Amino acid sequence: MLRDRDSPVTKEGIIMRVYGYDHPPGRYICDVEYASEAIYKSGVPKALRDGGGERYYKFYEDEGLRFVSSKYPQYTLFVPQLKKKVVAVGEEQVAEVRRPQEGLARLLDKGDSMAQASLEVLEKVLSASKLKIGDFGVFGSLLHGFYRAELSDLDFAVYGIRELAELRSALSELYESGSLTNEFDVVDVSRFARWRFDKYTAKEYVWHQRRKAIYGILNSKSLKRAVKFEFEPVLRWGEIVNEYERIVGIEALGFVEALVRVVDDRYAPFMPSKYEVELVEVVSRPPLKVEPTRIVSYVEEFRMQLFKDEVGFVAGWLEEVRTRGSSFQQVVLTRRERYYEQALKLAKPT
Repeated sequence: MLRDRDSPVTKEGIIMRVYGYDHPPGRYICDVEYASEAIYKSGVPKALRDGGGERYYKFYEDEGLRFVSSKYPQYTLFVPQLKKKVVAVGEEQVAEVRRPQEGLARLLDKGDSMAQASLEVLEKVLSASKLKIGDFGVFGSLLHGFYRAELSDLDFAVYGIRELAELRSALSELYESGSLTNEFDVVDVSRFARWRFDKYTAKEYVWHQRRKAIYGILNSKSLKRAVKFEFEPVLRWGEIVNEYERIVGIEALGFVEALVRVVDDRYAPFMPSKYEVELVEVVSRPPLKVEPTRIVSYVEEFRMQLFKDEVGFVAGWLEEVRTRGSSFQQVVLTRRERYYEQALKLAKPT
């Protein structure tokens, strides 16, 4: 079995990342992250990954989907509930699986400067909490071994709902003491000169990112530089609920803006982010009754935006979800038309 942030690799050298937890039997819905230079070359200079000897190129936005759809359609699947094709790899198509927890163990065994920097962060967290090294993993270039010590960031995964809460508390203490720095305490909002979201300002983005407390900066002794780190939340096996077979169909109803109160935020930090909500007020609506009971976000900017009992503003696509026994409405934020009109934020940030 695979879960979010596990990386299946195909025989052709396509590195994918499992996306979320809702998958059809025998297949895993994925993002396409990298491809070997033997089958793909990008014209984007920052896409090259050559730190581990073999050269790979990173995909951005929908490049991976378009590449696979054109060259390797066997790694796509039509999802009838969504009425569209997605990237999905079958269990029998996976040549290798790279898991973040195993990747962390391999990295630490290397003992190089990136391993030492990773330990610098993790040892501070472990000393300030009850967490264990087994609660963490690495992803991205650290997992795949093509990081560059002079450039790469530290990308960690943290496993579990309770463990995430413990981590955020520990990091908040470490930021307060000055042992680590919250990345968004030192961000200059002027760097977002090309910010494009209409209903979500760059200032609001920085405020929300700061309070998540999972993005930081370490002044690393081993790297002799300041290095960014982040902790991406992943569910433990016993916390996962696969909704794929429960949902029969999804019907798009139109674009909606509303105020909602969060009644359950347990799955808000994970991808896709899911918030159980109750409607407070409809701001603008399609010509039908609006009564969403949850928000689902596939947009990383809107992950862990709201916490239980908070009232937030949401702008996104209203959908009717049909299950085998009932139906309900949800507001979805995803990459499609009117992308930059979408928003999810605290109604009155302090």
